[in-house]
Amino acid sequence: MLPPPPPDPDNDPTREVRVDTRLVTAIEVVVGVPVVLIGYIWASERLVALLNARWRRVIRPWLWLAPALAFLGFFLIYPTVLTAIRSLQSKDSLNPKFVGLANYKWFFTNGDALGALFNNVLWLVFFTGFTVGMGLLVAVLVDRVRFEAWAKSIIFLPLAISMVAAGVIWKFMYDYRPAGSAQTGTLNALIGNVGLGPIGWLQSPGFRLSTFAIIAIMVWMWTGFAMVIISAALKGIDAELLEAARMDGASEWQVFRRITLPLLGPTLTVVSTTMIITSLKTFDIVYTLTNGNYNTDVVANLMIKEMFTFGDFGRASAVAVILLLAILPIMGFNIRKFRSQESMS
Repeated sequence: MLPPPPPDPDNDPTREVRVDTRLVTAIEVVVGVPVVLIGYIWASERLVALLNARWRRVIRPWLWLAPALAFLGFFLIYPTVLTAIRSLQSKDSLNPKFVGLANYKWFFTNGDALGALFNNVLWLVFFTGFTVGMGLLVAVLVDRVRFEAWAKSIIFLPLAISMVAAGVIWKFMYDYRPAGSAQTGTLNALIGNVGLGPIGWLQSPGFRLSTFAIIAIMVWMWTGFAMVIISAALKGIDAELLEAARMDGASEWQVFRRITLPLLGPTLTVVSTTMIITSLKTFDIVYTLTNGNYNTDVVANLMIKEMFTFGDFGRASAVAVILLLAILPIMGFNIRKFRSQESMS
């Protein structure tokens, strides 16, 4: 007698069907979010319809703003408040204790933290200065060339690269081998051809050479951004005004210094504040290239180290709050500039 055939797993009625949770989540998002949004709008309008005309004008805007305010509160304000509270607590993540301003005292008395803060000051000064300065220079120079669009595209192209990708590219550019060895790094190979020794661009803590090498990468990336914004403002200057100055005998330098530069002042201010904010929150390119070694650490990278390397959420939160407090005044200044420009237009 032949044994019965093995059961077919595809036809087994007791077989448990497993569905990928990612597929379920995608369906919930694609279907659920629009359904909830439509339901909220319908319910809001039905509620408003029950009110008189006076209350409708008062209530309707807030009902439409409520979802955005809820998201803003949950994803921005709530974590910010929790971070500020956590910055006043100890390292223990399971049973944190209130330690007052001890974490802030650590930041302003610790050598590594102060070194990271000093590096951020270097970033603020040199990254902002070179980016805005070179962006202005390039915007003025390419304004009169025949292939302006191509030139701008080439200069803007590095901004399309992610910070991590740029870090990987420039890690090969800065690659260092001991003297006497074949240099695989582009820069050391070039200077070797003129008889100069190899330089540890990312391994030299003295004179903050490694910090300036990383700043140079960011300048290479963000000069195109500054150039585009400044060039747009430059196009908005009345050409007849510049031509009248030239007809009155003004040289090109005088036209630039006395007419073009003052008219570009508001734009340069906005671009500068944007670059300052970018410099203060720099993290990924430092993490990719050196992880803060060789005197290259910055405040944002220090925060990540305290959180994930040392597990000190109190100190990491304090660093985050200090970084936020440093950025807020600059953001406020930027917003006031935008509003003043809108009021003048």
